[in-house]
Amino acid sequence: MKTKFKLIYLLLGFLSLSSCTGDLDVIPHDDDQFLSDEFFKTEDSYQKSIAGVYGNFSLTGATGPGSSNISGVDAGTSQYGRCLWYMQDLAADEMIWSYENDPGTRDIQRSVWSATNPIFRGMYGRGMFQVALVNEFLRQTTDEKLSSRGVSEATRTEIKKYRTEARVLRALAYYHLMDMFGKAAFVTENDPVGAYRGPQYDRQQLFTFIESELLELEGDANLAAPLTNQSGRADKGLAWMILAKMYLNANVYIQQDKYSNCITYCNKIIGGGYALASKYQYNFMADSDTNDAKNEIIFAFQSDGLATQNYGPTTVMVNGSVGSLEQNGISLGVGAGGWGGALRVRKEFADKFADAAFANDERNTIIKTNRTVDISTISDRDSGFILTKFSNRTSTDGFGKDKTFVDCDFPVFRLADTYLMYAEAHLRGGGGTAATALQYVNALRTRAKGVAISASDLTLDFILDERLRELYWEGHRRQDLIRFGKFTGGSYNWAWKGNGQNGIAIPSYFNVYPLPTESVAANPNLIQNTGY
Repeated sequence: MKTKFKLIYLLLGFLSLSSCTGDLDVIPHDDDQFLSDEFFKTEDSYQKSIAGVYGNFSLTGATGPGSSNISGVDAGTSQYGRCLWYMQDLAADEMIWSYENDPGTRDIQRSVWSATNPIFRGMYGRGMFQVALVNEFLRQTTDEKLSSRGVSEATRTEIKKYRTEARVLRALAYYHLMDMFGKAAFVTENDPVGAYRGPQYDRQQLFTFIESELLELEGDANLAAPLTNQSGRADKGLAWMILAKMYLNANVYIQQDKYSNCITYCNKIIGGGYALASKYQYNFMADSDTNDAKNEIIFAFQSDGLATQNYGPTTVMVNGSVGSLEQNGISLGVGAGGWGGALRVRKEFADKFADAAFANDERNTIIKTNRTVDISTISDRDSGFILTKFSNRTSTDGFGKDKTFVDCDFPVFRLADTYLMYAEAHLRGGGGTAATALQYVNALRTRAKGVAISASDLTLDFILDERLRELYWEGHRRQDLIRFGKFTGGSYNWAWKGNGQNGIAIPSYFNVYPLPTESVAANPNLIQNTGY
């Protein structure tokens, strides 16, 4: 049974670790600025410090939700999960953000971005800061350091576990940077403190590093088996999921077919003890860490309305889902007016649920009453459908601790995704069986009280649409569209793609984002992506 990772430690750990960083100066210049020997005078400091490594996924600074330790961008623009969500989902066919004066959002949702976009700066900086946090934690927990501090054997046993988790979290950060930017500065704990201007690693180099790290950790007994660690902490399930994702997208990343590897790791995940939540909605509620979604969610960025107040994705989604006409915030566990209609869905998203087969499907959380599906003017918050997937309510009809900052965790990876990955990899020739692929897809539809499909329905086009219906707003859509060849070009357009109301083609180099201007200026080893 998992118990929630101690958020007070997460908060204290992060405050202890945090310091303001420059544009790409995300590795501290000396130990005193980051983790000093004074910090490690007590043995519980190691738990606090690993919690701080986790904290970078949720918190943005040391002085509350409005602070950021990535300089030059505000807290929301530099929050890890929110940047990830914007760059994967706002950039695609799922949603529209009403307030285009918010830095960076207009260019992302209209597909007209450039290297100066502050959200790219926030994501790259936050990802490299995650690498820096892990590297310094590993430097501070070597056998030599622990011996010099007289650390007990019992604490050393725990530290060995923390070190494996930290390496998985570094792999996750590099995976996100590889996927979105196609390259990153490469630094590890073996580089000296302050060596943030690492050499540029391209996708092949990053893929090789991440894969080798995770394959090594897979065989390390110190990395917990699936579902045996505290909620919110890394385990073998997370390592397997990153590998499965990389293998599914290997044709994009390194121009190699690795669908059979994807099937292998999907099987490991599915055989790891995970189970679908009894209700789809349980995955997106304030108690997803304690209701039976805890057995479906492989890894999540944690949220707590008091201890981890931040303007991250779930706080934005829940408050933003409150309609300007509906004023339905109370039903979502926040203020009645929420953020006044900040979020709506694009027509192409709504069309994926338009068939009568989805009328009673619990994944269809769209609200249409008194609304038109088209959004001809983005600032008109009364047009366009809204939806209510994420909530600050609990499965027992309770509420989160705060009515603005939600308790709802952001599910980075779920078992449901693995089922769909297996089906897709099978259809792409990776092995497995058609019967098993169909069984997995229909398990999701049955859980949602939807309509089951037949074997003849199971095609790649179906999988792409079904991934949207199951995983929308969970940070996967851009990656999926790229893998299917439908993100750039004009074979599939959606409202406001390319800044056209009905969508127009965008250039192929938009399949990777530009490195932030500040990052290239700070590190002469970085070369800007082609086209930008």
